[in-house]
Amino acid sequence: MLKCSLDKIQNLFAEISKSAKLYLPVDGTDGSASYGEWSEGVEWSNALNTTKSPKDFFFPQTEDLMAFKTAGKNIEIIDTRKESEDFVVFGVRACDAKSFDILDRVFLSEPQDSFYAMKRKHGIIVTTACTRPSETCFCQAFGIDAAAPAGDISTWKTEDALYLQANTEKGTALIASLGALLEECTDDAVNAQKEKTAAVMAKLPLQNLPTDAFGGGKTQELFNNPAWDELSQSCLGCGTCTFVCPTCQCYDIKDFNTGNGVLRYRCWDSCMYSEFTRMAHGNNRLTQKERFRQRFMHKLVYYPENNDGIFGCVGCGRCLAKCPISMNIVKVMKKIGGNKGE
Repeated sequence: MLKCSLDKIQNLFAEISKSAKLYLPVDGTDGSASYGEWSEGVEWSNALNTTKSPKDFFFPQTEDLMAFKTAGKNIEIIDTRKESEDFVVFGVRACDAKSFDILDRVFLSEPQDSFYAMKRKHGIIVTTACTRPSETCFCQAFGIDAAAPAGDISTWKTEDALYLQANTEKGTALIASLGALLEECTDDAVNAQKEKTAAVMAKLPLQNLPTDAFGGGKTQELFNNPAWDELSQSCLGCGTCTFVCPTCQCYDIKDFNTGNGVLRYRCWDSCMYSEFTRMAHGNNRLTQKERFRQRFMHKLVYYPENNDGIFGCVGCGRCLAKCPISMNIVKVMKKIGGNKGE
């Protein structure tokens, strides 16, 4: 275990930024936190989590794919891809770190998504353990330990120091470059913090949220459950839950006439929208109930069925905090799973 005094944290950030762009959570004027590029004087936010997840660094909300130019019957295809710079995403929580495993199974399966793969190759994830989990947190339901995050480097922040542990070759190389800023230490402080966080997690209202009613092989059992009618009635179909979700991976591809050719790009889409997956014959999900059901069946049944039982949710709680009518995956799990308790 290594540590860096918090008095030297800005020096640590400066050293990291010498070889790679550094992004970390920063406080906004509205009290929320979002990822921003570090520069001298930028302070690391103490917020539990950012409004949008760090997914954006690897799967951006909008991304150019290619361009075309036409001259008569001739079409010129222009490759708009650029080699990514090395970058570090610092302060990622355990839930968001787990989301990359879920996205990897989608984008790195053959045939690989070259845009995502390139960013994963150049990106380094530095996680930070939670010390103040919220009542909206339920990562433990999916086997995630908020006090022991994964990533290339795991860190634990105490009142006076930052403790670091490398988990991968990329993480080991980054720590080796930090030199004199780090010193060897025992893991006593980290273990003490883990115990305190575990005690807090045990008292959270969603600590015992059950998942056994869901998973692979439950499609026939759950698809026609009458509760979908009741649950979907209040849904606005706004898509907020999908845009703050760290594991949603749906996108649309569009062509835009720039006046000097055509730009093809992709952008995030939402299964909650009426035009999602619309084809020449129309939409294959005509009602909000069908779209609502698709979102949660994918997270809780379809994804685990095709991915070794791993759920497509990490319990970050963003959808609980941001849904304007307080309809979220926890309510679905309680109602569909047969547990109506608070």
